[in-house]
Amino acid sequence: MFNRIKQALLLVLTIAITSCEKDFLETTPTDAISATDALSSAENMQLILNGLHRGLFSQSQTIFPGGNTARAGNHYWIPLGDNLAGGVIHSARANNLSWQDETQWISHTDQTALTPEILWYHRYNTIASANAIINKATDGSLVMDENLNAIVGQAYTYRAYSYLSLVQHFAKGYLIGSPSTDPGVPLLFGTEEGFNSAPRSTVEEVYAQMESDINTAIEYFENGTPRPSGGPETKSQLNIDVANGLKARIALSKGDWQTAADAAVAARQDYPIMSEADWKSGFNTTSLPEVIWGSNVIDTETTFFRSYFYLICNTFNGSQNRNNPKLVDRRLYNQIPDTDYRKDVFLADAPNTNTSAANGEGGFGNDPNYTDEALFDAKEAEYRSQYGWTTRHNSHPYMQVKFLQKNPGTIDPDDIIYMRSSEMYLIEAEAKLMMGDIAGAQTALEPLGTARDSAYDVSVYNTAESLMDHIKFQRGVELYGEGFLYTDKIRWDDGIDHAADGGSGASEVLYQAGFRQDPPSVNDAWIFKIPQREIDANPNIGPGDQN
Repeated sequence: MFNRIKQALLLVLTIAITSCEKDFLETTPTDAISATDALSSAENMQLILNGLHRGLFSQSQTIFPGGNTARAGNHYWIPLGDNLAGGVIHSARANNLSWQDETQWISHTDQTALTPEILWYHRYNTIASANAIINKATDGSLVMDENLNAIVGQAYTYRAYSYLSLVQHFAKGYLIGSPSTDPGVPLLFGTEEGFNSAPRSTVEEVYAQMESDINTAIEYFENGTPRPSGGPETKSQLNIDVANGLKARIALSKGDWQTAADAAVAARQDYPIMSEADWKSGFNTTSLPEVIWGSNVIDTETTFFRSYFYLICNTFNGSQNRNNPKLVDRRLYNQIPDTDYRKDVFLADAPNTNTSAANGEGGFGNDPNYTDEALFDAKEAEYRSQYGWTTRHNSHPYMQVKFLQKNPGTIDPDDIIYMRSSEMYLIEAEAKLMMGDIAGAQTALEPLGTARDSAYDVSVYNTAESLMDHIKFQRGVELYGEGFLYTDKIRWDDGIDHAADGGSGASEVLYQAGFRQDPPSVNDAWIFKIPQREIDANPNIGPGDQN
């Protein structure tokens, strides 16, 4: 791996500088750019960060050697969390980008598959670039002013973010395992020629490093220039709020409840809860008021059929969605009160127009919801006109329209949202409940619940069990499709059973192994396999280290 990371670091430096700084090119030929030049000033380090921002959503082959056109960073990794855990339901067969392999629990359990390999290398590439900034900026050779403080804060935040992603996928969950002895992932600090990976650190050691990194990031941000305000592109830059949000996630995942609650409150202060109009606008831009952090996707990046919205959005003009509308779990939908406007983005009465639908109810005559063909056709036309999918798109009962393109029916990519203030209310509520503070958890939930449901009454959830069930419900509805369910289930030690409690609407024939999975505490299939190429190349990790 680490030879590839060394090459990747230089490529990130080159991409960042050649794509962002014309003046630099006027004095430095593109084939002569070195890490020394790129790290020579705060301005050039900011260009490296811009390369990392871009790397979160670019097709991976544009960022480091050995990448693959089938993965475009977080366009893939974010919805994967709901795809693996069964929160976003597939309605028909469609195996583009191995997306259905993920649903069937094939890819992440295969050490030769693209999914674990590219995730591993993407996150370690990000760590190596962050290390380059941290090591140079803190060696005493540069003046540490407010601008450089903000840059170093971003680098430490990126490193913590990457380690959290790695340890949550490639190791057993902190709360369900034995973190002091469970193998985690290698910790990487160097960028110099000839460095090698360390062996796998324990889960506890990785968490200690993340906590140190995120606390250090916050200290640098406190003495740094604030993030610019303005258009959606500013939300791509990391700031103290992003760092506090990550601190809350780290603490929640390890059961450090007080830290999780405090950091969540700090992170959300300047991001008001969205209105109904904003919430129903499509989740396609980071300019939404709740968004703390996200990628402002550049149209010229040409992700198109590799984009988040290709995988999740039912208006995107690609075969993944035309043939396979994505649905909400019916059990979750049935819990949503009619007074909660979030219910409106799940179309329970959409006609089943796909004759190849996995439930065998596609086409008029098979759809049990319609006995009148004219009504069947009229409803399909109504929704197509309202939401903008094309005549080639199929519809299906319980399909979601939470995610809508700015230009529906096209292949235009849209922004990726990573962190919202609503998540922070939910983190605080869960953390307070886990500390036994039912009243505090209710108070934390009330602003969000009241904003979404005109008849909301949090007082009815007055036991630990009922309140925990309600928090799970709120996370399921509020954060649907935003990628949290995989790590939520690991933290809660919940398995997958699409047949339980009346059924999710998923087909066992279609879902195969993904239809039922035992809880992660007794089921190591939740842990991603370490890429075989890493085991083959890294002298410190052998076959016996495989998950």
